[in-house]
Amino acid sequence: MAAIFTPGLKVAADTVILKDRRLPIEGELLVSEGDQVTADQIVARTQLPGKIYPINVANQLGVAANRLKTFMLKDVGDSVEEGEVVARTPGILGLFKSESIAIVSGTIESISTISGEVIFQANPIPVEIDAYINGHVVEMHPREGCVVQANATMIQGIFGLGGETKGQLVMGVSEPTEVLKGDAITADMAGQIVIGGSYLTIDALKRAADVGVAGVVTGGFDYDDIKMLLGYEVGVAITGNEDLGLTLVVTEGFGEIQMAPGTFALLKERVGQRASINGATQIRAGVIRPEVVVTDDSGQAPKERWTPPEPTGISIGDQIRGIRAPYFGRIGRVKSLPVDLMTMESETRVRIMEVEFEDGEVAMLPRANVESIER
Repeated sequence: MAAIFTPGLKVAADTVILKDRRLPIEGELLVSEGDQVTADQIVARTQLPGKIYPINVANQLGVAANRLKTFMLKDVGDSVEEGEVVARTPGILGLFKSESIAIVSGTIESISTISGEVIFQANPIPVEIDAYINGHVVEMHPREGCVVQANATMIQGIFGLGGETKGQLVMGVSEPTEVLKGDAITADMAGQIVIGGSYLTIDALKRAADVGVAGVVTGGFDYDDIKMLLGYEVGVAITGNEDLGLTLVVTEGFGEIQMAPGTFALLKERVGQRASINGATQIRAGVIRPEVVVTDDSGQAPKERWTPPEPTGISIGDQIRGIRAPYFGRIGRVKSLPVDLMTMESETRVRIMEVEFEDGEVAMLPRANVESIER
């Protein structure tokens, strides 16, 4: 049977997932291979070196650089607290003393009698990573992290903002065609992940952040609202570090687009369960999709590492979604995969596929204008 390769979007009620949990630099691992872990469990930790602050203490004291050490109250390697006096001149008859204070808590790294500078290094920044999902540790990366495996419900979106967070799934609308508005966000949704429908208004997003909602999952969202909210333009190539106050996952695209009924139904079935979501999106090499992951609270999962099957591409009968106008966001199934090139309105010749949409309409789409939906 004919098949083609194209980007895939996973929407699956029961699948095996692997999550690579790594520290930014080498550190300490707190789990071992085979351990059962929960989403909030810390699996590794390290300390990032603190920022360096060069301060010309000789100038502050009004002394020659070569005499600086005479007036230092602290030496190289000593710990200091922010606001603590680190150098002082005796003044005249005990008067007119000059002092230099530490501008940061940390240590003194060096004292230069040539430049008169003292190098302060801020205290290390502790960094911890959790398991993110309930599951089993199936692989170790010495001093770096581990791989956690679980059986899970996995729903991927096409765009997101904000990083990893967790919370209980709760419905904000009753139908996938419904718009999630500000008055639907209530105080008892704090710390939860709210499921929307076809569109999320800017008022609803602001209200959700004010209430303390952990995340929002919606079919559509207005791209211009992002700039209004953040105050700057956000590129769609790499996201995930935005400070929204919550995490946003958009499943269908920009504008008012009904959430795919299958996606909405799957999320609705999982209401009341705790989910892990991540808005990080990367559309360049090494594609990263925003996601909603629900694992069993018990953390039970296969202990043997699962090997993903080789990609098979799109075949006749597979479900796809249009990713460009005029079929953007529409769901259908592949009827045929013609071999011959077809001339489009732009006069370009491309490979196409015949797609039957959910409403019965049949259309010819360039193969580059669709993505597969893995279920």
